[in-house]
Amino acid sequence: MIQGDADSDLLDYPDDAFDYVILSQTIQATRHPKAVLENMLRIGRRAIVSFPNFGHWKIRLQLVVRGRMPVTKNLSYTWYDTPNIHFCTIRDFVELTKELDAEINRAVAINGFGSQVRVSAPWWFWNLFGEQAVFLLERRA
Repeated sequence: MIQGDADSDLLDYPDDAFDYVILSQTIQATRHPKAVLENMLRIGRRAIVSFPNFGHWKIRLQLVVRGRMPVTKNLSYTWYDTPNIHFCTIRDFVELTKELDAEINRAVAINGFGSQVRVSAPWWFWNLFGEQAVFLLERRA
């Protein structure tokens, strides 16, 4: 396993260097998420990306009711101390994959109990009830 700074270190790898490239709970903390995904798909045949869903209903409710940036179990930092610099929803991520012409081989939304949100549910349902998401992406041929 190789670890490093996704914003800068991915540029050092040649095309197709790996079968899988994994970015776990980090895309929202990168400076250039689109470039990171492009490089992941360039250096690996497949990319696994997981992230907290900022579109979850509890986060939306905290914004509406309290008028403040939310703090939850999965997003436990205050707004001024968070490593998250690009807030992303499941729907935002799906749109980015389309822009990159990446194929979503599999996607899972996970609720607050650690269970999978129904696979047959539409994206808006995933966006409201999935606290986290995991995507398996592949470059289109």
